[in-house]
Amino acid sequence: MPLSRREFTRRTAVAGAGVAVVGAAGVLATTDGALASQDTADAAEPTAKGTGPGYGPLVADPAGILALPAGFSYRIITRTGETRLESGESTPSNHDGTATFEGPRGSTLLVNNHELKGPRSKWEHPVPLVEGLVYDPAASGGCTVVEVRPGGEVAEWVGIAGTSTNCAGGRTRWGTWLTCEENSDLAGENGMTKDHGYVFEVDPLDRRANRDPKPLTFFGRYDHEAVVVDPQRGHAYLTEDDAEPNGLFYRWVPPQGFEHGRGKLRALAEEQGVDAGVLQAPRCYDSGGRFVDDLSRATKIGVVYGVDWVDVPDRDARTTPVRQQFGADEVTRGRKLEGMWWADGGAYIVSSYARDESPGEPHDGQVWFYDPRRRTLTLKVLLGVNADPSKDGAFDGPDNITVSPYGGLIIAEDGEGKQHLFGVTDSGRTYPIARNDLAVTSAADAAGGTEAEPEYSEFTGVVFSPDGSTLYANIQDPGIMVAIDGPWKRQ
Repeated sequence: MPLSRREFTRRTAVAGAGVAVVGAAGVLATTDGALASQDTADAAEPTAKGTGPGYGPLVADPAGILALPAGFSYRIITRTGETRLESGESTPSNHDGTATFEGPRGSTLLVNNHELKGPRSKWEHPVPLVEGLVYDPAASGGCTVVEVRPGGEVAEWVGIAGTSTNCAGGRTRWGTWLTCEENSDLAGENGMTKDHGYVFEVDPLDRRANRDPKPLTFFGRYDHEAVVVDPQRGHAYLTEDDAEPNGLFYRWVPPQGFEHGRGKLRALAEEQGVDAGVLQAPRCYDSGGRFVDDLSRATKIGVVYGVDWVDVPDRDARTTPVRQQFGADEVTRGRKLEGMWWADGGAYIVSSYARDESPGEPHDGQVWFYDPRRRTLTLKVLLGVNADPSKDGAFDGPDNITVSPYGGLIIAEDGEGKQHLFGVTDSGRTYPIARNDLAVTSAADAAGGTEAEPEYSEFTGVVFSPDGSTLYANIQDPGIMVAIDGPWKRQ
């Protein structure tokens, strides 16, 4: 039975405000050694091999792409402008959220989002408009499916095209990918011919299931980031990356009697005049029963908030964005709500950073754990403000996230300065896994860096292979998917 607000307040008051006395133990323990704002720099320092968590310091890459610890190696799986789809076009650019699946004959399948916004003319390598797989022919984004075969051969094809700004998403337990549009243009805006701001389902194993794409409108229309599905209760949880005001963390409750499975979400979206479930936003309260307006109010690892859920008035949001349909004292917001991962019976949720857009304390990254059984949010990771982004190892701006089969979390960095893949142990200590050494000199939507002041593209789509032997990740610009192998060990 879910923990009531009264019981939550009584139990947390016994131990003192902000102490985690309920909630999942999870993959990250709320211990005294957990990473807090005051010790970010020290915890983020690369350690000598064998003296701390992780795999030792990063070794510069002679090819100038990916620095890794000694004993690790990488290979490029796809690269925009160099690798080709089965249909002959270039691999699309702007790689983002990714998931892995067991493929035929021992292969690994990856569904790879391409975060391409606006009209197709803006991009040199948009997702090709393959007949039957197009939602809006004016839009440039979508997904590709990448097959990595046991012998090392790679094939790639389009899973969905004509969508916009496909950022993160989520893998379902029935073996499909939910791709999320981080853009809510209506038809007629920015050259679009259909409404955007939706979630779509892509099946990596059945190309026929991807024909005639249909938006899953019951998940709402807004700037989506990630989605996970509770395998026990059937609820979907979704994040929104937006501001003015800050975005929301949503819960979708399916209609009574609904059963998930291949094709079931699409069938529900296509039915007319049926119950399509309820979309809700969170209302959090602290150990004293006081309403919490923004997740940036939390300043210590182990803080636990109780969560109530409030129905969204108009999830299609044609006149008023969903996040603006609530008053300041009605729901709990978070700045740059990004990646999510389902594990340990709940959802790990990233808030990438908070600055002046948030009413609480500035930070350079939070990871929360939502326990649906107890209806609690627990702060598991807190990165203090990075005072010197030029310093290698001072991690900031977590984005995509995965739970490692070797313990702890693996996080893709989208912050300032150098960009990393980094791990967080059960005790909250961080360690580097990879560094992007490929400087960005130009981009379609940014000036890029200079030789004197280089800029480095974010990491995205961090995910292990189904057998846990290989870590896949992307460098978003210029669009490179890599496979990382090495002596993985329990952290």
